[in-house]
Amino acid sequence: MMTPTPIAVAIAGAALLAFARRAPAQTPAPPTDDEIRAILAARVEARETPGIVVGLISPAGQRIIAAGRTSLDGGTDVDGDTVFEVGSVSKVFTGLLLADMVHRGEVRLDDPISKYLPASVRAPARDGKSITLLNLATHRSGLPRLPDNLAPRDERNPYADYTFDNLCAFLSDYTLTRDIGEQYEYSNLGMGLLGSLLARRAGTSYEALLTDRVLRPLGMTDTVITLPPRLRARMAAPYNASLEPDHTWEFDALAGCGAIRSTVRDLLKLVAANLQLTPTDLWPALQSMQQPVASTTIPYTRIGISWHITDRDGKRLIWHNGQTGGYHSFVGFDATNKMGVVLLCNSGSDQDDIGFHLLNPSRPLKKPKKKAADGVVTLAAADLDRCVGRYQLAPGIFFDLKRDGPHLMARLTGQSYYEIYPKSKTDFFYKVVDAQITFNGDASGKVQSLTLHQNGADQTADKISDAPAAERSALRLDNKILDAYTGSYSLTSGAVFTIRRDGNRLLARLTGQSFLEIFPESETEFFYKAVDAQITFVKGADGRATALVLHQNGVDQRADKTK
Repeated sequence: MMTPTPIAVAIAGAALLAFARRAPAQTPAPPTDDEIRAILAARVEARETPGIVVGLISPAGQRIIAAGRTSLDGGTDVDGDTVFEVGSVSKVFTGLLLADMVHRGEVRLDDPISKYLPASVRAPARDGKSITLLNLATHRSGLPRLPDNLAPRDERNPYADYTFDNLCAFLSDYTLTRDIGEQYEYSNLGMGLLGSLLARRAGTSYEALLTDRVLRPLGMTDTVITLPPRLRARMAAPYNASLEPDHTWEFDALAGCGAIRSTVRDLLKLVAANLQLTPTDLWPALQSMQQPVASTTIPYTRIGISWHITDRDGKRLIWHNGQTGGYHSFVGFDATNKMGVVLLCNSGSDQDDIGFHLLNPSRPLKKPKKKAADGVVTLAAADLDRCVGRYQLAPGIFFDLKRDGPHLMARLTGQSYYEIYPKSKTDFFYKVVDAQITFNGDASGKVQSLTLHQNGADQTADKISDAPAAERSALRLDNKILDAYTGSYSLTSGAVFTIRRDGNRLLARLTGQSFLEIFPESETEFFYKAVDAQITFVKGADGRATALVLHQNGVDQRADKTK
């Protein structure tokens, strides 16, 4: 993480759950439908989510229990046919595609990924060992959680514009930092890559392959990536963990890691097939996925093909969870006792404890605490204006505060402006994250600094200006101009800037860091949004760059172009 930030965009996957408690001498009785309904209602009442739906299945049949609404602005009651994003539960479907293609003889688990990449792509390798399809499916490839050239145009929709060309560029440029297969490292990149490779092997798109090989055979007619109008009308609105409206997510090259939308009723069909409660030709592939392959960093848990497999309390639970910006999901089952659970909700709040509790009542439920009323007060414009300005938190890291009518907006370097809400003239809080700001004044009431309270720590930023930094405006340059700047530039320190074009965007990476977009203010002047820094390109007589100058923290550093 480059800067101390009050906001973190995360792609959720397998949660690290605490399994330290011992099972009681006698397993509690499973909760009744009324008790489950009360559990769900308590989460809605505590404002953890607008709506939540649970489906349970066993040889006795299936039940669907729900609480809440599709939207805080009204909407309709959620039910088994409400559509949600399922996030990383999509990885189970990608694993099933792999297992089925192995069963058909189309691929092998030990196939190197290079076999299915374009010949022009250099697949990362280490000590003569290649990444295999199984390495991707078990999060043991050595690839990081996310590619370092993921530079979304919209941070609230982080995967939408990440293309296969971006993916190939990352792979060709990446050097593995650990041995392949050495350890479990949850990777959205790895599973997204797996989905793209399987689609290339089949000569079709990931969505078409998924529909043909999995969804249609299982009768999952309400499970999709691209929403048709009939399902869009049934989709719950997304909210973050603070119940602020969020954004739905779209995917391109990394669809295999999190692109699927579905309903509880439809996902129960997947669980039923895994429990052999319904016949399917996919059973050999489904069964192979349930076998543990390797250890993980999650207590008591190993991993099979995509599924996490937890052995505890005399039970084996097979499960996966998922989260996007505005949704959370859990799918799990006990194959021995033929019990399964699906849980979907329309907020980014973790509700996995309910899923585990329904599969094994020995697992405790968290006690939701109803969120206190906001306690927002109305302040005069003069009270807000005294807070406006620029505050330095650390070298190169600033808070900018501006007033927008009756609203006070705060922006940390590299982020967007977010509203902060007053509880008094000096104490404000974010709604998008659990963080607060206190403004510190002198005897006359003039604000001298602010203190950020987050994660149990206090960080003070001194006020350095009564006005926020001017908001820079980016131009649109012709791609031929951008191409003139691509290449490598060496600083005297030995660090290297790598500049490349991605469509109509220019990206810059300094040695040891990720690619970040730089935005043109003129034909040669560019600025970062992620950090307080600017770059000037020096051009030769032929119009191509010969050097760049980095402007940061009051210092100018020249880097000459080397190639």
